[in-house]
Amino acid sequence: VQLQASGGGLVEAGGSLRLSCSASGSIFSINDMSWYRQAPGKERELVARITSGGFTKYGDSVKGRFAISRDNAKHTVNLRMNSLEPEDTGVYYCHAEVEVTLNSLAWFWGQGTLVTVSS
Repeated sequence: VQLQASGGGLVEAGGSLRLSCSASGSIFSINDMSWYRQAPGKERELVARITSGGFTKYGDSVKGRFAISRDNAKHTVNLRMNSLEPEDTGVYYCHAEVEVTLNSLAWFWGQGTLVTVSS
């Protein structure tokens, strides 16, 4: 299974970006899909998570500004980021819990996409 992320870039503070991640390969189904980020010198942190049923969870610092969504049929997850702040700068990684065959779970990371927010 491969996760391919896209959509990062340079944006001014207050701007918006949309990240996308597509899963491909041997997939029976996908449970949780998530976005994490890692800022320079900091640990990787959860940004947002969405279950297969559409329940969402957000990191405290992005609540009200970011929105996660997914398309189960296309095995994709998106992250809409509004009101971006310089503190949102980092490498964003998608993550998926995949049922590769019935009742056989595996976890995968995408390659990361860089988001830079200038002040």
